[in-house]
Amino acid sequence: MINEQYKKMLEEKSVIRQLSEFAAARGKEIGYENVFDYSLGNPSVPVPEKFTETMAELLRSKSSMELHGYSPSLGIASVKEKIAASLNKRFGMHYTGSHIFPATGAAGAVAHAVRCVTKPGDEVLTIAPYFPEYNMYVNMTGAVLKVVTADTEGFQIRFDKLEEMLTEKTAALLINTPNNPSGAVYSEATLRELASLLKRKQKEYGHDIFLISDEPYREIVFGGKSAPYVSSFYDNTLSCYSYSKSLSLPGERIGYVAANPACTDAELISAICGQISRGIGHNCPPSIIQLAVSEVLDVTADMAVYERNMNILYDELTALGFECVRPGGTFYIFPRALEEDAAAFCKKALAYDLVLVPSDSFGVPGFFRMAYCIDTEKVERSLAAFRRFVKECY
Repeated sequence: MINEQYKKMLEEKSVIRQLSEFAAARGKEIGYENVFDYSLGNPSVPVPEKFTETMAELLRSKSSMELHGYSPSLGIASVKEKIAASLNKRFGMHYTGSHIFPATGAAGAVAHAVRCVTKPGDEVLTIAPYFPEYNMYVNMTGAVLKVVTADTEGFQIRFDKLEEMLTEKTAALLINTPNNPSGAVYSEATLRELASLLKRKQKEYGHDIFLISDEPYREIVFGGKSAPYVSSFYDNTLSCYSYSKSLSLPGERIGYVAANPACTDAELISAICGQISRGIGHNCPPSIIQLAVSEVLDVTADMAVYERNMNILYDELTALGFECVRPGGTFYIFPRALEEDAAAFCKKALAYDLVLVPSDSFGVPGFFRMAYCIDTEKVERSLAAFRRFVKECY
C-alpha cells in the first residue's frame, strides 16, 4: 500500500513550483521572454570562471577514483579542513574539519541539523515569513514546527511573540538571514537580543535550545555591507550553508552543516549527521563537486545584478503605491499586495504575464514574493506590465 502521508503531499504541492511550471507552459505559448517569471529563486548569473577552470583542471589531473569514487561518509577530510579555515579567517571562529558536515545544499544541511537536535514530539520554532519547505524539513522528523508572528514593519524578530512561544518543549529555533522571502538581514542588535533570550531560556528550562541558522544568501547583501555571522553570537548554533547562490551552483547541490565549536557535543555533530544520512539515504554530495568548491571558497559569482534589479523594482513598486520594506540582501522582494487576498492578487497578475508568488505559504497573509534573479533587461520590460496591471485592476 502506498504511504498515505506522501500521497496527501501530492495535493499540497509547492505553490512556487506550480507557478514556475505555469510560467514554463505559458512561455511555450508566447515565448518565455514575454513571461515575467518572478516565481523561482534560481540563480541566473554565470558561475565564476575560476570554478570552471578548477573543474577542468581536476578532470585533467586527478584520477577517476578521486573524482568519481565514493567520498567518506562524513565528507572529504581536506575539503572540510579548507571550509573550516575559510570560516575561521572570515568570521573569527575556531572550527576544525571535524565540525563540518558536507551536505546536498542548505536544504540537506537543515534537514540533518533538525534531526540532529530534536526527537519526535519536540517543537522547533521559526520566524515568519519563512521558507515553506521548513514544514517538511521539521514535521517529517516527528518534531513539530511552530511559527512566530512576523514583524511586518522591518522583518526583524518580534521578541515578545517569540518569548511567548518558547516553552520546555522547544528544542530548536530555525532562522533564515538574509531572509527568503523578505530580503531582510538580521542586524547585530537583533542577533544579540536573540542570543540573550535563548541563553536565558536554556537556563530556565535546564536543557539546550539549538539555533539552526539557514544562511544560503549570506554573500548576497546590499549597500556594501556584510551579513552578521550568526554563530559568533550564540554557542549552540548549527550553521547551514549552500554554494548554490554564492557560486551560482544550485544544480550541483553542495553545502554543509557547521557546528559551532563551543556548542554542546560539538565534536559529535558531524558524526551524528553521518548516522542520520544512513537513515535517509543521503550519503554525501559528489566527490568532484566537494573538491572543486574547496578551491574557490572565497570566490563568488558577480552578483551585482541582484542589487541592480532590487533597486529598479523597489523604486517602481513604491512609486506605484506598493508598501515594501527595502531588501537588505538575497534576490527577493516582498511587497504588500494591493488587496487583502494575496492569492487573488497574484491570480489577477497572471493575466498580465506577471508570475508572482502569494505570501500565504510563507506564513504572512497579504504580501507577495518576487524572485528577481533574472536578466535586468527583463526586469525593466516587466515594469510596463506592472503599470497596466495596477491601472486596470486597482
